[in-house]
Amino acid sequence: MSDLFYEEEALGKAYDTRLLVLLWRYVSPYRWQVAVTLLMVLPIFLVELAPAWIIKTGLDHAFQPVQTGEDLSAAASWVFDPPLGLSTLAWLAFLYLLVALIGMGLQFAHMVLMAVTGQSAMRDVRRAVFDKIQELHLGFFDGYPVGRLVTRATNDVENVAEMFTAGVVALISDVFKMVGFAVVLFYINPKLALATFAAIPFLAVAAVIFRLKVREAFRAVRVRIARINAHIQETISGMKVVQLFTREARNMREFDRMNADHRDAWNQSIRYDALLFAVVETVSGVTIAVIIWVGTGLVEAGVLYQFIDYMRRFLRPLQDLSAKYSVMQSSMASSERIFQLLHTDIAIEDPDWGAELPAPVQRLGSVEFEGVWFAYQGEDWVLRDLSFKVEPGQRVAFVGATGAGKTTVINLLSRFYEVTRGRVLVDGVDVRNIPQGELRARVATVLQDVFLFSGTVSDNILLGREDIGSAEVERAARAVRAHEFIERLPQGYETELRERGSNLSAGQRQLLSFARALAHDAEILVLDEATSSIDSETEAMIQQGIHALMQGRTAIAIAHRLSTIRDVDRIYVLHHGELVESGSHEELIALGGSYRRLYSLQAELELAQVEAPAG
Repeated sequence: MSDLFYEEEALGKAYDTRLLVLLWRYVSPYRWQVAVTLLMVLPIFLVELAPAWIIKTGLDHAFQPVQTGEDLSAAASWVFDPPLGLSTLAWLAFLYLLVALIGMGLQFAHMVLMAVTGQSAMRDVRRAVFDKIQELHLGFFDGYPVGRLVTRATNDVENVAEMFTAGVVALISDVFKMVGFAVVLFYINPKLALATFAAIPFLAVAAVIFRLKVREAFRAVRVRIARINAHIQETISGMKVVQLFTREARNMREFDRMNADHRDAWNQSIRYDALLFAVVETVSGVTIAVIIWVGTGLVEAGVLYQFIDYMRRFLRPLQDLSAKYSVMQSSMASSERIFQLLHTDIAIEDPDWGAELPAPVQRLGSVEFEGVWFAYQGEDWVLRDLSFKVEPGQRVAFVGATGAGKTTVINLLSRFYEVTRGRVLVDGVDVRNIPQGELRARVATVLQDVFLFSGTVSDNILLGREDIGSAEVERAARAVRAHEFIERLPQGYETELRERGSNLSAGQRQLLSFARALAHDAEILVLDEATSSIDSETEAMIQQGIHALMQGRTAIAIAHRLSTIRDVDRIYVLHHGELVESGSHEELIALGGSYRRLYSLQAELELAQVEAPAG
């Protein structure tokens, strides 16, 4: 598979000022916590200086008593004079333990504060991502894989959160400490410090080479894990087909190959990481040797100990450079993808009326298309100059071959897409001048592919509406003949449904979708091939409920089985996006055109299906 398919897995810069500025918008509400986090670096650094200073000064004071004329600061004399008759070594051990406990407390507070700040900011980022996803129009989802959207709100946000705990703040702390240790060493003894830092340029060159090499290694790892995820997702989604056509062995061979590629990419990354660690350890050993060689006879033993301790602490951040570099690079790449989504233009927005709100419109339920042209892409027209009008309370149906544009009519009515030319009117008002929430509350739609949420049966009928009571829910369920099977469920209306309602049959799911639409009591009822996946017995039950509840509502049906729409007021026949015929069932049959050919063909197919078992 081409890497172009996984272009989102490519890593960007390890530091990008533009992205950090965008992130600051979400971090700024917690700026005081960020400030405290950064200010805590200084006391943590001072605590790290203390152990070596305690040992050096304490040992000098204990085993090399101050001679007459020698100067030992009053503070050091006071600190290192054992109280209460304790021995010098016991007092020294107590001071060392005290500093260690203080350091532990500061590190704990620092890490907790960083994590809390990061998670608080990322909660806001995740909320913004989820809110953005809900604002985007359906056309966006046609070309954007669902898995990537889930990754934006989960993995990518978590990657950015890591930047607070192991990224930016950690890098700032490391740089501050390294500079601080260097300054302290030069302050203690400039000549020994110059000799000590002689090997650092070689380490800097190694770090630059590592950065260039590990960038590609990390990218290869992410691309290969993306391939594995895609393969697993595809296999699980198509498990029924996999098992029906015994494709397991082939899928396993492909997975083994991808798995081996991922292992090899990780091994390459590990080799670079191990090489850098080995270089740092070698430089550390050489540096200690230089300190002992140059410092012997030049400084006291305590100073040698200080140099060795501080140089180890100076080099420690470089040993986990690969981890920090990976975190920053991954965080910047995730930030890039998050803000790319957040900055996606919203193609369908409510109009900005300013201070003047539109006058309320009487909700009757009329629908009108005026010269509507529409194409999902370019000028590949799905609808061509479509015009029709549905009066309040009228029942109409749209028929035609697959791809004729029937479902597109519903999408434009609900304003899931914007018309390219022309207008769609509801009660005489252009749908572009009606708030989307209000428009969709006036149109109750039953889709062919029913989607049920995890939750109770009642929850799936209400869909969060608090103004609908249990009586209305039961009335709607009874009207579409769903009450009978609901009552037979273990807990009735409070029965928990599994994902997508998998513990119900296709017909039962469709009945629930009817109850859901009717309970919301909209003026316009839309049935998008809603009975195509239901058996004849269930369909008969539904038709009885539909006929009763269509009274007083405008009903628009998109029909696949023409036998279900014989009694509607008007039938519109679409062909390649154009309206070619319209009239009642009897009128269209008498006309002998496209509708009669479709109806005759379906009748022959249904007759053949009935006679086939007998034959």
